[in-house]
Amino acid sequence: MFIQPKILTSFTGYSKTLFAKDVLAGITVGVVALPLAMAFAIASGLKPEAGIFTAIIAGGLISLLGGSRVQIGGPAGAFIVIVYGIVERYGVSNLLLATAMSGVFLILMGAFRLGTLVRFIPIAVIIGFTNGIAFLIGLSQLKDFFGLSIDKMPAQFFPALQALYQAASTFNPIALTVACGSLAVIIFWKLFHKHFGYLSHIPGTVIAMVAATVVTTLWDLPIDTIGSRFGGIPSGLPHFEWIPISWDNAQFMLAPALTLALLGAIESLLCARIADSLIHDRHNSNQELMAQGVANVVTPFFGGMPATGTIARTVTNVESGASTPIAGIVHALTLLIIVLFAAPLAKDIPLAGLAAILMYVAWNMGEWKKFIELKQFRLPYRITILSVFLLTVVMDLTVAVQVGLLSAFITFIYRISSLSRCEIAEANHFPALENQRGRIDAYRIYGAIFFGAVKLLEKIEENLPSQTLLLDLKNVIYVDTSGIDAISELAHLCKVRNIRFIICGLDHQPYEMAQRSGFIEKLPQGSLYPDLISGVEAASHS
Repeated sequence: MFIQPKILTSFTGYSKTLFAKDVLAGITVGVVALPLAMAFAIASGLKPEAGIFTAIIAGGLISLLGGSRVQIGGPAGAFIVIVYGIVERYGVSNLLLATAMSGVFLILMGAFRLGTLVRFIPIAVIIGFTNGIAFLIGLSQLKDFFGLSIDKMPAQFFPALQALYQAASTFNPIALTVACGSLAVIIFWKLFHKHFGYLSHIPGTVIAMVAATVVTTLWDLPIDTIGSRFGGIPSGLPHFEWIPISWDNAQFMLAPALTLALLGAIESLLCARIADSLIHDRHNSNQELMAQGVANVVTPFFGGMPATGTIARTVTNVESGASTPIAGIVHALTLLIIVLFAAPLAKDIPLAGLAAILMYVAWNMGEWKKFIELKQFRLPYRITILSVFLLTVVMDLTVAVQVGLLSAFITFIYRISSLSRCEIAEANHFPALENQRGRIDAYRIYGAIFFGAVKLLEKIEENLPSQTLLLDLKNVIYVDTSGIDAISELAHLCKVRNIRFIICGLDHQPYEMAQRSGFIEKLPQGSLYPDLISGVEAASHS
């Protein structure tokens, strides 16, 4: 089923120097992934180890089996809103089932070579739901950022606002100070990290997490930590457990699983394309989807969450010198070593610090400049991007993507149909029919004759000539079944009214469509011409 993992073709000209760079890059990304994996899991309503185990298992499998040389897989911020909603509504066990089902869908997408279809999703839809998810991530972190006392944060937008408003009086100024301090450290490090020598390779999120943990431990601050809320993280290997599977539950999980699969495919392939631009390589999209699918089928059996390609960690991997999937495998091994030997240290990590990290991730995840630039675009583009954003925030991602795709589809059909046009042609433009000059009504059609543009032929039907109707289609690049049906109806109407019908200039695709539909066989002898302008003789047909 696998086409060819990139790891099998990545070692041409490989050397000890490149191997050393891969190892160092993998260690760097592993350290980067630790706070993000825990933060994503906690924000998704899961225990922190769910994110770490996912980064270890899924990250290793995606690098081992994937179609990109440098992509890093693991838990992603884009899944937070969806996963949290599934956990709240269906429970953790059904989330595991939905994750495994999404993995099966991803494998099938790759096996049937549907990887390229993801590229047909309009950029307005992608920006809309990406910004919507980023906004919701930021909203979900206000609870820990301000240290609010909320037992269970609702997944829906308006109930979440209500819960935040009702708990406003419980805010913890110490938690807010730690969160703001962590955010300040991240921003400071981003601006001045180049001045710190070797330490400049360490991301600001790691520096902020370590600083917040040290401050919280030394001063014994009265704020929530991983230890106080979750009891820390286990220091052993993830263990295998069968997922409770039933047909009744699987039916309910079908829609969430499809959503996870679609979002995972979009995220991973977008990430792979960004990686390609950085290393000047080309990924195998179908192989990447199958690797993502395998990872999502396996990780739920070890208590993991959905995984996909992660842009921030992939860019960090490339910037750290990675050139092969070895770096991704080392990243997974690094996390495994941290879990085995340093897990007890995680219990003092403050949740306010992780909330600050997620706030920073959410801000960088969103393409907010696109909202400022909206006035430069046409109204349909604005409607699509804003409707997807608002529906993602107020309702859910599934509805938002459906509405966005429908809006983009209608806009596309309208624009393509507006490019198709019909012009009256002079009879002297057709030398091959000079003997009939003065008795011909000729029309030249441009663009495509499809279901959105058949109105062009309907207008011709309203003004049929008395003797001969000529359609010049040499400038028509595409005809669909609705278009050929409309042409057939026009030809039939001419036959009923005893009007000679002539068609010329059918190009490759229109001619093939006319053949397959049987239209050419139904035309009277001498009605089909290759190109009347060049004076070519009438084409004979059977």
